[in-house]
Amino acid sequence: METPRLLTPLVQQDPDPSAAVLVERIQALKARHNAIILAHNYQIGEVQDVADYVGDSLELARFAARTDADTIVFCGVHFMAETAKILNPGRRVVVPDLKAGCPMSDMITPEEVDRLRGQHPDAVVVTYVNSPAAVKAKSDICCTSANAVRIVQSIPEGTPVIFIPDQFLGDYVQRATGRKMILFEGYCPTHMRIMSADIDLARYEHPDALIIAHPECQPEVAVKSDVVASTSRMASSVRESQAHTVVVGTELGMIHRLRKENPEKEFIPACSTCDCANMKVNSLEKILWALEDLSPEILLPEEIIRDARTALDRMLEHS
Repeated sequence: METPRLLTPLVQQDPDPSAAVLVERIQALKARHNAIILAHNYQIGEVQDVADYVGDSLELARFAARTDADTIVFCGVHFMAETAKILNPGRRVVVPDLKAGCPMSDMITPEEVDRLRGQHPDAVVVTYVNSPAAVKAKSDICCTSANAVRIVQSIPEGTPVIFIPDQFLGDYVQRATGRKMILFEGYCPTHMRIMSADIDLARYEHPDALIIAHPECQPEVAVKSDVVASTSRMASSVRESQAHTVVVGTELGMIHRLRKENPEKEFIPACSTCDCANMKVNSLEKILWALEDLSPEILLPEEIIRDARTALDRMLEHS
């Protein structure tokens, strides 16, 4: 008989003793260049710990829009750094590693947006920030998982909505708003690994646990979870919950932040393989090199910045 699979907490790694030296050098270079470090919730723990601000896509976009730093070191994936550059065209935006891409973002192209507009000429194009700058430039308004519902609700009833690129976030928004939309068939390969059976197992093994999931998960996962939310709302939901055990249905990096903010609680991944390789290419060494050389730098054509900025500014109005 097959042994039942168990959900177990991630083992917390001991700090690397050499990290302190790297952090000290990073802090000195930050002061020299008037730089800030922004990190997404899915980054490795030591990157989150050295950052000036850690958050989800919406939180980081807001922070990037109001910073007075001369240089932004963005620790996330490529489209996030592009967003920071669009919101700060006069500032230098560098990344630790240009290879930190996003498979979902790569699924949508400007040509696909043109095709969809041709098929639905009266539609409003709502674009998830997990998309290239050139796609944002073709869009009417951007959104994040934190404000997608509000943004779709703001569009007049009867107006067709094209939602790109994430079909599962789009499905979640449809269920939350009762609004039928035209969905592109993009998805996050990392969140796709979380299965309905994982949530069933979590309920069986941890009946008193709070189960949280990201709206990029498949609908069968979302409908079985207690909270379906962006990573920022996940964090607030965990803080407010009386549950001692939390099952986390998103990329594994989120558990580092949740542990720091809630040391008395136990966190168990719904899926122990939900590790985004792209998010994990950044490191303290690469942050140091980026600050030493002020590169690799994110550069975008002026017309892309101009048109994408319009869609992002509309998004921020709903934040």
